[in-house]
This record gives sequence, C-alpha cells and structure tokens, in this order.
Amino acid sequence: MFYSLLKVLSFNITIVRQKSTVFALSSGSGKCGVAVIRVTGTEAGAAIKKLTNLQELPQPRTAILRSIKHPISNEVLDKGLVLWFPGPKSFTGEDSCEFHVHGGLAVVNQVLDALGNLHNLKVAEPGEFTRRAFLNGKLDLTEVEGLADLLKAETEAQRKQAFLQSHGSLSNLYEKWKQKLKHSVANIEAHIDFEETETLEYGLVEGVRENIHILCQEIERHLKDGRKGELLRNGVRTVILGEPNVGKSSLLNALCQRPASIVTPISGTTRDVIEVTLNIGGYPLILSDTAGLRNTSQDIIELEGISRAKDMYRKADLVILVIDFLNYLNWHDKCNSINNVKEYIQVYIKELGLSDLIQTDECDLKDWKNMFSKSCVVVLNKTDLDTKNLCGNMDNEVVKLSCKSEDGIPELVDVLAQHLKVLCGDPSHEYPSMNQARHREQVQKCRNNLLLFLQEANNKETGDLVIMAEYLRKALRNLGRLIGTVTSEEILDVIFRDFCIGK
Repeated sequence: MFYSLLKVLSFNITIVRQKSTVFALSSGSGKCGVAVIRVTGTEAGAAIKKLTNLQELPQPRTAILRSIKHPISNEVLDKGLVLWFPGPKSFTGEDSCEFHVHGGLAVVNQVLDALGNLHNLKVAEPGEFTRRAFLNGKLDLTEVEGLADLLKAETEAQRKQAFLQSHGSLSNLYEKWKQKLKHSVANIEAHIDFEETETLEYGLVEGVRENIHILCQEIERHLKDGRKGELLRNGVRTVILGEPNVGKSSLLNALCQRPASIVTPISGTTRDVIEVTLNIGGYPLILSDTAGLRNTSQDIIELEGISRAKDMYRKADLVILVIDFLNYLNWHDKCNSINNVKEYIQVYIKELGLSDLIQTDECDLKDWKNMFSKSCVVVLNKTDLDTKNLCGNMDNEVVKLSCKSEDGIPELVDVLAQHLKVLCGDPSHEYPSMNQARHREQVQKCRNNLLLFLQEANNKETGDLVIMAEYLRKALRNLGRLIGTVTSEEILDVIFRDFCIGK
C-alpha cells in the first residue's frame, strides 16, 4: 500500500512538473565566448517562435542562426544559434530548445529576461532539467548520481568512474539482478496462484534456490570491493605522521608545491591539522599534516594537537610515516642488525604510540607487504645528510628523499600513485563499484533478504512459498530504491539539491 502510494505521488509530481516550462543558463555563469540557455516543457516551441519570429519550428537537432528579440519591446538582443529538440528525443524527454548566444553578462541577462516575460515560463530550480529526465525515464537514479559526480570530478579517475556510472555501469548491473529476481518471484507466485496448496514443492523451489544462491554470491563479491568506488569519489584520506621536526610540514609543502604549512626549526610548530587536496596520478588524495607525536610534552595545546593527529590516523585510509635520517643514523650506530631498517620502524612506531599500525610478528620482518595493518608509505627524510651512503643499501620499500632539495619527491609521488590505484582500483577495467553509502545500504538489505529466502527454501519440511515470495519481493524493492523505480520525494530532493541551476 505504501509503495503504491509513492508511485501515485511520483506520477502526480511528474504531471505537475510537465505542465510548466522552465528555463535557465546551462553553461555556467561568468563571462565566456558562448552561453547556452536551455528551455524545457510544453511551451519550449512557442519560446522559439516568440523570440525569433519564426512561423515554423526548425528541423529537430539542427542549428540555425537567428536574431533573438525581446517579446515585449521587439528589440534585437543578439544573434545566435537556435536548436529545437522535440520530446521524447531530448535530454529531459520533453519538448526542449536551446539558445546559443554571446556569453557577455548583459546579453545573457536580457535573453533570460525575455524568456521570463513569456506566458507559463519560469526559472528552473537547481537540477530541474536532470530531475525531469529522471521522472520521464531518460535516466535512472544511479545515472543521475553519476552525472552529478561527473560535474564535480576533479581527477581523471573520478571522471572515468562518473562517466561510466552516468552511462549505466551500475544500473545495468542492478537491472540484471532485478530481472533474475523477477523471474524467480514469478515462478513461485505462479505456483501459489495455480496450486491448491501453498506448502513447499521442493522440485519447484530447487531451481529458484540455486539461482538465488548464485545471485547471492555475486552480490557478496560486489559488497567486498574494499569501498573502492567510495574512496575514489570522496578522496583517499591520507595522514602524515612522525616525531616533531622530522619534516612532515616540509613534505606536505613539497607535495602541494606551496607553503601550506608553517615550517620552523622549533619542535611542535604544527598544532592543528592542516589539510590539502591533491591530484596524484589521476586519483584524489586528501593529505593531512599533523602535530608531531611524542610522549614528553606538557603543553596543553600541543597535547590537543597530538590527540587530533591520532584521531586522523584512526580515520585515515593511507599513512605516510616520516622518519628523520639523523635519528635513524644514531640508532644504527648503536646496533648492528641485518634487518635494522624494519626493526627501527617497529621501535619508532611503538614510540609514537601507534602499535596497532604493525601487524607482523616482531620475529618475522621479511614481508613488507603484510607488515602494516593499513596502507602505509615509509619515508626517510633528510637523506642529503647521508655521508656514509647508508641509503644505497636500504630496502627499496623505504622512500628516500630530502624535502630541502626535493630529491626523491617524484619517486614518492609514484609510490603514492601505486597505493592509490590499489585502494581505488581502475574504473575503466574493473567490476563496477558502489560509490555512495546509499548504494551499499540497499545492496546489503537486498543480500539479507535473499539470505532469509535461502534459509526458508532450505527447510524442506516447513518451508513456506508465501514467505519465500515475500523475501524476494523485499529484495526487489531494495533494488528498486537503488535505481529509483521505488523512491520518495525526500530522497530525490537530497540527490538533486547539489546540482547547479541549468543542469
């Protein structure tokens, strides 16, 4: 009943919206060579005729050069291209048109004013063009979200993921699951409708059970994606950690190529978290410089900075652990071990109070890959002071650099890019990944309902077809919420509110 009401509500909203015609600047505000003003709705064709004095509408999807006039004063405002897109073969699915005019502010404002003086035309709300496309079935909800991400994409990998999603990478996957579920529900409901008894017919259920079992395995693989899509969409949170004065702030400045963080010879200069966003190899990295970690400080402000640094560490997806070469040299002179770099790292991490970063047993230091509990890059700074050539015999897993001379910074960028690719994946070649909490929530609920179905189907003695069918219908509704066939106005408002006017 509730979902039937939602469908009626969505239908009524669609009718109300389609009665109005809206317009907006679609190409973004500010001076530019060409501005695109978009109109969609039942009066779009009339808008062309009234602003251009055309008696007949142009050929669809064909640009024509026309003088554009104000409907009240009949003054020529500009000369530009006019395009006509009759529905349903348009972006919104409605009759639409575009005016391509010179991008000066005065020209754009006058053309918008001219449209505003036409009967039944109003300024579009943010995201209204895309919302109409969704309501008219031109896009599903995951494609809408992909389009929103495409407009916000700042790195190449983000662009690839958003483009693929806006063109159906996720919706095609979920639609495939949906069709499998529909077929399974139909088989069980047909038996319920045409048989006198609703008790379990094991022969019928076995085929459905096997199909749902395979689908469950596919969904489990989808859920165990390491949150790659979400990391790529939101950025990989990366924290720089180390003792005071090891060069954390200098490293941040070297990576972002500007003095974002204050650098002084005084220990404990950095008190608060300094955050910058970088594009590393096409991947988004949110880099945080933090207070130096030590146990001897009595300064209340510094202690708060240390607390915040550890909090950032707990939230981080990637850690850059910075070691001072001189501190390592002093330790090296006191001991003589084949694995002294790894041993020093273990001692160093424990001194920083980050023991949970190490997951390798102390006596097993051979495997760098499994040494840390989360992705970690070890950086040895101030290697310009290496007069004994210790760095030449050091493991390649340690990035040797000098923030002072910037030697080794390109190598660090390459290492970071490798870690980011592992964390985020390659959207062009990998299985589609969820990139929003909303996706994960509904996929998990779908999986849970399918597991409940399997539990009921595996019970040959007391399994009930009616209960099985209901679990499958619930799983279908979860997929419907994903792609937008079952949704509410509140969810749509949240998704479309971040679009700009004209999109």
